[in-house]
Amino acid sequence: MSPDTSPHTPSPWQPGDEPDLDRTVAYRVPRTAANEAHEAHTVRLPSWTEPEEIGSATVPGPPAPPQDRARRGRGWILALVAAVLVGVVGGGGVWAASKLSGGGTQPQDVLPANAMAYVRLDLDPSAGQKLALFGIARKFSATRDSFGGDDPRKALVTALQKDDQDLSKVDYARDVEPWLGDRVGLAVLPADGGGDPVGALAVQVKDEAAARTGIAKMGLGGGKGGLAFREGYAIIAMSQKLADEYVKAAPLSGEPRFAADLGALGEQGVLSFWMDVEKVADAGWSEVAATPVLQQIRGMRFAGALRFSGDYAELAGITRGGTAASGRPEPVKIGELPASTVAAASISGLGDLLREQWPSIEQTASGSGGETVRQALDEARTQYGLSLPDDLATLLGRSLTLALDERDLDGAQPRVGAVLTTDTAKARELVDRVKGHLNGMERSADIATAEGDGRFVIASTQEYADALGGGGTLGESETFRLAVPDAANATYAVYADLDRLEKLYLDGLNGQERADAEKLRAVGLSGTHGEDGSSFTLRVVFN
Repeated sequence: MSPDTSPHTPSPWQPGDEPDLDRTVAYRVPRTAANEAHEAHTVRLPSWTEPEEIGSATVPGPPAPPQDRARRGRGWILALVAAVLVGVVGGGGVWAASKLSGGGTQPQDVLPANAMAYVRLDLDPSAGQKLALFGIARKFSATRDSFGGDDPRKALVTALQKDDQDLSKVDYARDVEPWLGDRVGLAVLPADGGGDPVGALAVQVKDEAAARTGIAKMGLGGGKGGLAFREGYAIIAMSQKLADEYVKAAPLSGEPRFAADLGALGEQGVLSFWMDVEKVADAGWSEVAATPVLQQIRGMRFAGALRFSGDYAELAGITRGGTAASGRPEPVKIGELPASTVAAASISGLGDLLREQWPSIEQTASGSGGETVRQALDEARTQYGLSLPDDLATLLGRSLTLALDERDLDGAQPRVGAVLTTDTAKARELVDRVKGHLNGMERSADIATAEGDGRFVIASTQEYADALGGGGTLGESETFRLAVPDAANATYAVYADLDRLEKLYLDGLNGQERADAEKLRAVGLSGTHGEDGSSFTLRVVFN
């Protein structure tokens, strides 16, 4: 394919998809052990059940309660959240296409300001976001053929009823459709008197009376939780006392740090999330809070959004607060690689970071369980003659870029190389020393190098080393610009041109799988980190 020579206009949306979802969101956060901490901090997006996938992501949120304690109580909350999730992806005929305003009250306007984490899903984002989402969904078999004019939430509730006895008596047309709105938000909140955090769900409703009846029929009644209403939302909580408190509390949208973080994030798309890392670390997870990693990020906040354009899907995020970085690394020069580059990764500041963290690395190696690290360091010194950490810091340099070229991509010797922004004299001496050690061990030491303009290049062939040393015009490629936004200012970046990498994997695909793979054009990641926080953008670009 030739991605840079033809326009890429998104396909017009056609009605018809109701993807199945298999993710759940829980309303209570139990205490977790440290080795379960990662899973305990995630709420997952819906995923396709078909083999073809557009993608998935993980965002901050609470874990599901243990099965034996939550089985009876999860049906009502699962149905409410999942109904909105399916609409985010599926849309659903005239029902979704007619809703293009994107305005109105958001869940953060009705959930309490003391939330430590928050996730929002929106069936009614801006018109551009909605139309772009539908256009992308139209490209893939997993979403193309099953779009229908009916409300997609009905299909989901029906599917849930097959797996949950609590929902067997729920009639969608009578008990759900008359009241369920377009937006849902989940907040993780501190419990009264300390202890495990609790969750509160805000579901937009069209009719409070119908919502009260429908939610009760889904299992909220009988002492399972509390229900109150605020500005067009049903607030569902662990108890009626908490629900009544939440609807009277100052809203999360008025919390200055939350508002500033979402303002810096920009367009919130169809999904957004926010977390106060320090509050989460302090709220009942003492084992995790005491770890060195969380001590480093104490005070940090994290926000992100899933957004769409006619050409790509984008996951964007920012961090604010925490331990400030010492200065800002210089921008990477990934855009100066040759135009024939099909994949690359570049990052700045690793050399300085290695020197800063070296005492911790040595401490880990000398402690119990550090045998693997200790063995790797010993081999680096004895087999390759490296002086640590100085030689490694020289190789990592002020910036390091790895590149793969299209030429000879499927041949016996692909063209690969590394471009170092470093002390070229030290790098040259180091490479010569490593070559000498390898030759003395009767190993091949065919390492090609080149120097120029503050760069030191190591490559698989001399021809490719010279090409990398001379720079290039990758940054002028339309595909690269779409996949790696603001590459000139990024302090780290990753890029893969899937159109030109297809020769490595398309032959192994058949039929619809092949057609879906051909819709994927490129993947890119770019970001910055420095004293004022960090930001990143991950994009999947489509043909």
